[in-house]
Amino acid sequence: MFQETNSAASKTGNMVHPDPNLSSSSAASSDANDFAARNSNFSAYDAARLSGEVSSPLMMSPWNQPSPFANSWSNSNKTISHSQPQNSLIGSLVREEGHIYSLAAKDDILYTGSDSKNIRVWKNMQEFSAFKSNSGLVKAIIISGDKIFTGHQDGKIRLWKISPKDPSVHKRFGTMPRFFDIFKASIKPSNYVEVKRNRSAVWIKHTDAISCLSMSQENGLLYSASWDRTFKVWRPESSKCIESVKAHDDAVNSVVAGVGGMVFTGSADGTVKVWKREQKGKAVRHTLHQTLLSQESAVTALAVNESGSVVYSGSSDGLVNFWEVEKELSHGGVLKGHKLAVLCLAAAGNLAFSGSADKTICVWRREGAVHTCLSVLTGHTGPVKCLAVEKDKESALDGDADKKWVVYSGSLDKSVKVWSVSEMAPGMQPPGSMQQNYGETNWDSIPSAKY
Repeated sequence: MFQETNSAASKTGNMVHPDPNLSSSSAASSDANDFAARNSNFSAYDAARLSGEVSSPLMMSPWNQPSPFANSWSNSNKTISHSQPQNSLIGSLVREEGHIYSLAAKDDILYTGSDSKNIRVWKNMQEFSAFKSNSGLVKAIIISGDKIFTGHQDGKIRLWKISPKDPSVHKRFGTMPRFFDIFKASIKPSNYVEVKRNRSAVWIKHTDAISCLSMSQENGLLYSASWDRTFKVWRPESSKCIESVKAHDDAVNSVVAGVGGMVFTGSADGTVKVWKREQKGKAVRHTLHQTLLSQESAVTALAVNESGSVVYSGSSDGLVNFWEVEKELSHGGVLKGHKLAVLCLAAAGNLAFSGSADKTICVWRREGAVHTCLSVLTGHTGPVKCLAVEKDKESALDGDADKKWVVYSGSLDKSVKVWSVSEMAPGMQPPGSMQQNYGETNWDSIPSAKY
C-alpha cells in the first residue's frame, strides 16, 4: 500500500541532513548511549548462523525501534517535482508481509523481493502485479529485457518472462540449473566437487544461498555469488552453468561484472578480488587477477559505476573503500559515513549511495578522486538492505543541468522508500569526505558474516 501524510509531516520527510555525529552535545550523548545499547546485543551477524534460517534476528535487536521519522513519509505528487528539495523523500511503499532483501528497477517499474517468497511489481509507486516463487527468500533480482532473474535462499536461480499480451502477468519459464542438467552431470564422478561439511555435489549447482546476481553488459553472461564460497557463470539463453569458481574462504556476499572482462567479488573472509575473463572459442575461464583488499571485517557489498572506472566496496565496519580502474586499480580512499555495517551500495552518474544497518543512506558525490557526502537520507526504522537507482526522466527531458535520480531503498522494516536525489551540491558544508588512507575509527568492528 502507498502511504500519504499531510503537508506538515512532509516537511519532516525532506531528509537533507548533515553528519549525525555533528549534532548538539545533548543529542550526541543520546546517540552515543543509543549506539552502545545497539552494540551490546549485536548478534545479527553471527558467522555461525545457518543460511537456512528465514527469521531475522535483526528485527529483535534493540536498534530496530521506531525512529523520530517513522511517520514522516510524504507524497504530495505521484511524480517528482522540480520544486522539491534536492534530496527528499517522495514516497514509501509498504506491504506488511516480509523484510525487503532485493530490488530492481527499470523504466519506472520496480521489483521487490522479500522473505515472504513473493516478488512484487510496482508502477508509479502503486502495486501493479505480483508473482510467487515457492522457494526460499528472494535475495537478488536482475532485469534483462523482458526476462527477470531471481536468486534465492535455496541456491537456485529462477527465470520469469513478462507476458507480451499483459505486462502485469509474469510466468516462470525455467530454473537454473535445470533438473535435466543436474541429472546428466551427476552421472560422471568427475563432475562432483567437495563442498562444506565433507559433502560433495555436482559443480553446476550452488549448495547454499545465492547472495547476489550480476549481468555482464559486454557479453550477456550472468554471474551468481553464493554463501557456498563460489561464484558461477551462466549463459541465460541456454540456462547452462559454464563455469564455477571457488573464489573465497568464506561466504561470497557480492559479485559485480565490470568492463574489460573484469569481475569483482567480495566476501565475508574480508577480501575483495578481481577476476579476469578469458574466452577461447566457446570456453570461458576466470582467473584471479588481483586482491584489492584484505581485512578482518566482512566485505558486504560491491558496486561499479556505469563507466566502469570506479569500484566501491562496503564492509561490516561501516566503511566504503574505492579503487580507480583507470589508474590500474589503485586504492582511491575510504568513505566514512556510517556507524554500523554497510549492507548495500549503488552508483549512478557522479553519485554513489551506501545503505547501512544504522538505518541511513549516505549520498556521495565524486569529483575526480575526491568524494564528498552531499546528504544522509534518514527515515527507515530498520537496516537498509538493498538499493536501486534510476534516472529521473522528467529532469532528463527538460534538459536540466541539475541531474536528478530516483533512488529506491529496501529495508528490514518491511518498506521501500523512494527518494529524489540531485547531483547538485546543497550549498552546505559536506558532512563527510574521503580519507586517502586507512584511519582510526571509533566504531566497533562487526564480526564477519553472511549477508
